[in-house]
Amino acid sequence: MIPGNLFIITAASGAGKTSLVNALLTKDGQVRLSISHTTRAPRPGEENGVHYHFVNETKFAEILNAGGFLESASVHGARYGTSQVAVESALTAGFDVILEIDWQGAVQIRQTYPQAISVFILPPSIETLAERLSRRGQDSADVIAMRLAAAREEMRHVAEFDYVTINDDFDAALQDLLAIVRAQRLKLQTQIQRHTALIKELT
Repeated sequence: MIPGNLFIITAASGAGKTSLVNALLTKDGQVRLSISHTTRAPRPGEENGVHYHFVNETKFAEILNAGGFLESASVHGARYGTSQVAVESALTAGFDVILEIDWQGAVQIRQTYPQAISVFILPPSIETLAERLSRRGQDSADVIAMRLAAAREEMRHVAEFDYVTINDDFDAALQDLLAIVRAQRLKLQTQIQRHTALIKELT
């Protein structure tokens, strides 16, 4: 089995990252999403083990201290972590794995997986981002203001990523993500592994 690719997808809150990743998963059966652990409370409609593994501070610290997270970060007062066992198992099985994490997590992942492919999703404008956050109807005005301030800080790290797409038109942004995933599978070393006999015969 040829190991899969590890993709880091980062965006400011409200940029449409989760919706784009979910659409990508329905379009490509070889992609798996890493389910993060978090100490924050579930939002309406979120299910434990599907959207996140919701844990308390004690359980999170236990996993962290045991070296069970590939990366962890504190965001908006909550803690998030990526399970090392889950990610490595999926990669070894040949699946491409997506990590939906912030820029802090991306830095940590690159230390362990320097070959990881990173993608930053930007909104078309700060006004559009504010409108999307308000339209959710889940946060107060104060929380939205905090998220916008955090978004500006997050987006300052865009130059650290391999690819950037702007989520102005959802379908176009989705095609961008699909193209990035497919392009990685077409790299020379991957194709040599997958088609060893054919390439040897032809060359």
